[in-house]
Amino acid sequence: MKIAKYALIFIFLIIIFFVFRYWSFANETLNISVLKTLFTKGDIRNIGNQTNILILGLPGATYDGPELTDTIIVVNYNFDKNRAVMIGIPRDIWSNSLKDKINSAYIYGESVKKGGGLILAKAEVGSVIGVPIQYGLAVDFDDFKKIIDYLGGVSVNVESSFIDNKYPIKGKEEDDCFGDEEFKCRYETIKFEKGLNNMDSEQALKFIRSRNAIGSEGNDFARIKRQQLVINSIQTEVFKKIGIFNLKKLEIFYNTIEKLIERDLSNQQASSILKNMILKRNFKIDKKTIPSELFFSPEFSSYDGRYVLIPLDDDYSNIHKYIEKSLN
Repeated sequence: MKIAKYALIFIFLIIIFFVFRYWSFANETLNISVLKTLFTKGDIRNIGNQTNILILGLPGATYDGPELTDTIIVVNYNFDKNRAVMIGIPRDIWSNSLKDKINSAYIYGESVKKGGGLILAKAEVGSVIGVPIQYGLAVDFDDFKKIIDYLGGVSVNVESSFIDNKYPIKGKEEDDCFGDEEFKCRYETIKFEKGLNNMDSEQALKFIRSRNAIGSEGNDFARIKRQQLVINSIQTEVFKKIGIFNLKKLEIFYNTIEKLIERDLSNQQASSILKNMILKRNFKIDKKTIPSELFFSPEFSSYDGRYVLIPLDDDYSNIHKYIEKSLN
């Protein structure tokens, strides 16, 4: 009993030390009330003790269609199970309400008002997967590279080797290639080998954006899995190189990414999730991708010559069932 008593006192002293050490950083830099985080459930929106966060990756101003979403991922966090499920959403799913692909939702929303991109994208993606999305964040790939550069690169465990002979070279999208009818000068060949790859920001970007790989890695579903791998690797690098106990590095990293990410999730709300992760312990993260078998691709002529994905049931009900099963 005495050992248990002293252990509790020791843990309490550690918590007190942690709170006072980070009090200023939390209040002044992060705008977080430490007392509110520690002693209340916070004001984070949730349904059934689950919160859904939409992550959007935008190509960047130097690419064609800079606000057509290139990456769509929903992260579901379950407070009771202390588990996150990362769900990859194909960008080419057709939206009947938009009369366009869901990757156009952000640009349509932004054309109405600043910040409308996240609002409309959350609504559209939520209707596809059948669960409400409470929060969202968006980052363009130019800024995405800056985050990886700050981390000094990422180590990614590539699941399948692939070669892409038609990776577009930035700035050469309109090059006439001196009359070459195949426009070969517009592209470069990229290659990734199966196994652990140490990638700089340029390599990581090519890895997640490649669309023309030979074989099974050439489809959007494989690309979604690669995006999830890189996001996982970034998470690992953040905890490994920065952690939560190196205050100086933590502050520099926060100030770096704060300027790069658009979001409607406050630091106070995010702290509720982090507190739950720490106190519940044994945090787990799973990766899911909506199966290709739930879609079909109609003739290009039916959709103005574009490649689109149509749900087999035409009302997303099978997708909803898949998501419900994945989350429960």
